[in-house]
Amino acid sequence: MTIGTLDTGVPGESLPDFATGSRSFSWWGMVLLICTEATLFGLLIASYFYLRFRGGVVWPPDGIAKPTLSTVSVMTPILLLSSVPVHLGEHAVRKGHMIRARFAFLLGWLMGATFLLIQLVKEYPDTLKLFTPRTDVYGSLFFSLTGLHGLHVFVGLLMSLWIQVRLWKGAFTPERHVSVQNFTLYWHFVDVVWIFVFGTIYLSPHF
Repeated sequence: MTIGTLDTGVPGESLPDFATGSRSFSWWGMVLLICTEATLFGLLIASYFYLRFRGGVVWPPDGIAKPTLSTVSVMTPILLLSSVPVHLGEHAVRKGHMIRARFAFLLGWLMGATFLLIQLVKEYPDTLKLFTPRTDVYGSLFFSLTGLHGLHVFVGLLMSLWIQVRLWKGAFTPERHVSVQNFTLYWHFVDVVWIFVFGTIYLSPHF
């Protein structure tokens, strides 16, 4: 964590100028946002299992086949591994290696965009041939959980673009980069949430 001070002209007195890490209000704002979003995903996942076990032995219901794992098995490692360049990008900013940070965040963005593209171009069209959000409760939960997560990925990609533009403009320093920290927190959250969504939607029906 870092905190800067602004000289007030009065001996022995100074005011906060900037802060990073847990001393920054915006950092705590991101933490609270993540807690709120985690609660939302938790409620949806709890609803999924509640309705599943109330629905009887057969799941998915109404003759819907169990979800295939071929496409999602490609998407998942791409998304989870995208946290690596994002983490390295933040570390590079901390060390003042801004060129390295630019390439790291670009790589993370490309991996996240690839995940979302596969979901929209391949996964959803294939799934919609079998059922839609209006087919039954399973279809509604499937698209609610995966769609909400996809929306979070999209927001994260927009945040990453903003970070990258500011990196190219030289807006960050090793002492002043709370926006980078906030984005990194958010992106790691998006990846962790996908583990639970993947386990719930794609794996649990097979057990």
